Amino acid sequence: MARLTPAAFTQQPWRIHEIAGDFAVEDVWAFRAPGAGSDDFQAMVNAIRAAGGINNQPALGRLLFAVRWKLGALLGWDDPAEGVGSRVMSLRDRLPEDLRDAPRGWDDDAMPLKAVYELHDESARELANRTVHTVMHLGWVRGDADDHELWMTVLVKANGRFGRLYMALIAPFRHLLIYPALTRRWEQAWRDRVKSGPAPTTWSRRTGKAG
Repeated sequence: MARLTPAAFTQQPWRIHEIAGDFAVEDVWAFRAPGAGSDDFQAMVNAIRAAGGINNQPALGRLLFAVRWKLGALLGWDDPAEGVGSRVMSLRDRLPEDLRDAPRGWDDDAMPLKAVYELHDESARELANRTVHTVMHLGWVRGDADDHELWMTVLVKANGRFGRLYMALIAPFRHLLIYPALTRRWEQAWRDRVKSGPAPTTWSRRTGKAG
């Protein structure tokens, strides 16, 4: 597991920089994929989906997600009027023509993060609510040992003072619980990819896990 600096992300020649320059780089994490080559980004993404994606967490992680969705429902944070296409424009509206014609990536009604684009070495998904407009970017990078590794970057545009406070309050949970658990599962998914297969899974907001 490795947490990287925002500069590490900004120095990569990814297309996301063209459309998300007004978003702050919140977190950058690297996931090891021993033996991975330059063309294995899609294999890694498929392995992650087969293993349950970002919401396939241990019990404590599932509890945190469940509490978050419950609070969102009670306080109206996740009302459709606060989401992408309502409170904020989708990043798809910013795409240059060649990216607009590129594959969008796998999507599902149960997945909170919606696909913006997916290329051979990067993809982007977005989510908006009353607190933030956020992007999860996945990028494929050559590591120190000539193997490639997956970088996950969380980009955020906070919705005012409340959004900034929200991000500050959840930072310890992300850094100490969510990301370390995610790292173990995603790196294991790569090691198990032959057994797991590439079949995608759905993502349940209600249960906080894949199904």
